[in-house]
Formats: sequence, structure tokens, C-alpha cells
Amino acid sequence: MYFLQLQLLGLHEQIKKEYGSNVVPAFPPKKIFTLTPAEVEQRREQLEKYMQAGELFLLTARLSLYLFFGFETQQIPTEEVALDICLSNGQKVTVNILTSDQTEDVLEAVATKLDLPDDLVGYFSLFLVREGVDGSLTFVRKLQEFELPYVSITSLRSSEFHIVLRKSYWDMSYDGDVMDNRVGLNLLYTQTVSDIERGWILVNKDQHRQLKSLQEKGSKKEFIHLGQTLKYYGYIKFDPCITDFPEKGCQVIVSAGNNELNFHVKLPNEQMKEGSFKVTRMRCWRVTSSVSGGGRVSAKCEVKLELAFEYLMSKDRLQWVTITSQQAIMMSICLQSMVDELMVKKSGGSIKKMLRKRHNGSIQRPDSQQTVKSPPLLDSPDPNREQIVKLSTKLSSVSLRGISASNSANDISANDFHGNYAFEGIGDDDL
Repeated sequence: MYFLQLQLLGLHEQIKKEYGSNVVPAFPPKKIFTLTPAEVEQRREQLEKYMQAGELFLLTARLSLYLFFGFETQQIPTEEVALDICLSNGQKVTVNILTSDQTEDVLEAVATKLDLPDDLVGYFSLFLVREGVDGSLTFVRKLQEFELPYVSITSLRSSEFHIVLRKSYWDMSYDGDVMDNRVGLNLLYTQTVSDIERGWILVNKDQHRQLKSLQEKGSKKEFIHLGQTLKYYGYIKFDPCITDFPEKGCQVIVSAGNNELNFHVKLPNEQMKEGSFKVTRMRCWRVTSSVSGGGRVSAKCEVKLELAFEYLMSKDRLQWVTITSQQAIMMSICLQSMVDELMVKKSGGSIKKMLRKRHNGSIQRPDSQQTVKSPPLLDSPDPNREQIVKLSTKLSSVSLRGISASNSANDISANDFHGNYAFEGIGDDDL
């Protein structure tokens, strides 16, 4: 473990040298005295969290630029600038910030401009999106806490990219906290309207008439309450991509929400099939990258991202499911945030405290949750997968860990791959 710590410390110093000391999480401090078993375990968890944060930073900060334009970030001097943040309805909020301001600084500036109370800031996050010529939105990723939003958006050098303010939680029961405030209500209302207009939330003709009537009356709370009853409320919809489930090479549209990844799959015989994978049945997941056209990332090569998760299909059967998508990082971030919410809810903790900690820094789980461990990541689901090459001289891939599942779940039909809860110690009654 000592040599691993030295390697991590070296990586930490390289990131600081290339991106600056204010854009990476602090390296876990080392004690000079002999550690107790409990302290050893605590340090192991600290290092593990640092590895995830460091890997995710490199992948999101550098790979996102490579994916779209094939160039690296440039050093930008610290100065005052104006930055546009978009709301869900397309309205722009311009805030005055420093180029060196991190995501939480920009989020606070937006909240101040909108007059959103401090205790509701953590309910929202900033997302990097790409707008298509038809007005469609592609969610590239959620901006990380130690990221510099101004640097991220200006480095892309394209008007297609925007930073959007959107709610950061998944459980609709927390909508009530937001709707108690006038500004929070307006933000949630505009997001709901936007998701319906974009087709992310399914609405039939009768529901559409009811929504239109409520909209004309200005009944925003009632509009949201009706929206909560609709299919895919609160989901994020991703661009069409490829999956190996139920067959290799299937086209799929993935949506994230309600503690699941929802699949709309087009089979080779043109048949459409829908199903869901519950995060509570995922033993682990990871994002991997591979580069074609040479062993070094450049503007001439193609970077492929994959999200692979091991899923409890039945009581004694685990199966890897792989999604090939340039939005794999965003999908993984969605899964992790769902897990965070479930963990807090299971422990009886406060979602407000979790969101406040998420807003002020990384989430520190209470001691009662530390008994729920993630298992070691398994080998690649495809042993014949092409060899992963380095994205840089520092990292070759990123692995984001999920939560282990027990073997107590009921079997599920092959015709309906909608899973049931199988968290360690968590069942339907608990949730």
C-alpha cells in the first residue's frame, strides 16, 4: 500500500502542475505514527475516494475536449469575466465571476442572482450540455465541484455548448422542499415544462389538456404535481447509442431516473423492447475508454467510451451489460448520485444535509453506512475487448464503483428485464 500511496501522490502533484492546485481535491494526509486497524480502513477509504475523484477529473476535463475537438485546455489568467448560465427554458442568467472560480462558486453566484435561498442551492447543479440544430440537448456531464466552469466552456470554443442549471436530486418527494420557495418553484416548473416539450416526459392527449389548463391558470404547483404522475418525470434522456443487451449491437435510448437506467431497445428484427435496470441490483459499474487510430489520443483518433455494469438478473445469476456511448461518464455520475440518495435515505439521514455537503464539498457518509462495501471490480465483461490505451501519461482508464447487491432478489423474466430492489439490507419496505 505504501508504493500505491507514492504513486497516487505523484499523480496528485502532476495534476496540480498541469491544472493548478485549486482544481483538484486535497490529497489525504498521512500520519507519522502507527495506525490502528480502524485508521487503516479509514485511510483506505480516503485514498479510494481520492482515486475516483482524480480519475474522474482527468477523464472529464481532458477527454471531453478530445471527444469533440481534439485539443487540450490552455492556461487562462485569473480575471473578472461574465458567464452565461442557462435555465431549462433557455433563459440566460449572466453572472460576474473570476476565471478561477470553481463550480460551487459559480453556482452560488447564480443562486444570488436568482435570489435562491442558501438552503436550496444544494438541490441544484450545473451541467454542460450541447445544443443541436433542432434544439435538442445532449447532456455531456455534470460539472465537478473542483472544476472551473469558465475554463471548461470557453475551451470548447463552440456556441453549441452551454452550462445549464438543473435540479440535482432524483427522489420527487424532495420537490416539496423546493416548491415551498417562489424561486425554487419557478425553476422546477420551467424544468418540468421543458422536459414535457422536449418529449422526455410522456403525455397523452387528456393529460396534455389538463396541463395546458393548469398552465393557463398559472397553477404551477398543480402543474408539477400532475407532472409527477407522468412517465419519466425527472429522468434525463441520453442520445441513441449501442448496447449488448439483450443482444450485441442493439440500438438503445437510455434514460436515467427513479433509481434506474431505462432502456428502449431496437432489436435486430426491428422489434422494440423496453425495460429497466435498477441501481440497487447493480453489483458494480465502471466507465472505460479505448482509442482507435493509434496508441495516443489526438485529433485524428476516435475515443470510445463504455459504461459496463454487472447486474443481478436473477437470484444466482449476474450478467454484465455494456452501453457504448459518448455520454457514459454522465450516465455513471447519474448512477452514483442515485446511490448517494439511497444511502442517506436508508440510514435515516437528511437529504438536506447530504445536499448541503454535496454543495460545500464531497459527501462524507455516516459511520452507520460504512458497513456497506463495494466489492472489488471484476475483470472486463468482454475478455476479447481491445486493449485499453492511455488517455494520457497518467491514467489508462477510469473505474467508478457501484454498490454490492445481495442474492436475495426474486427471479425476473427474460421478457421483462425490470429489476427489483436487492440492496444489502434494503428492500421495497425500506424504501
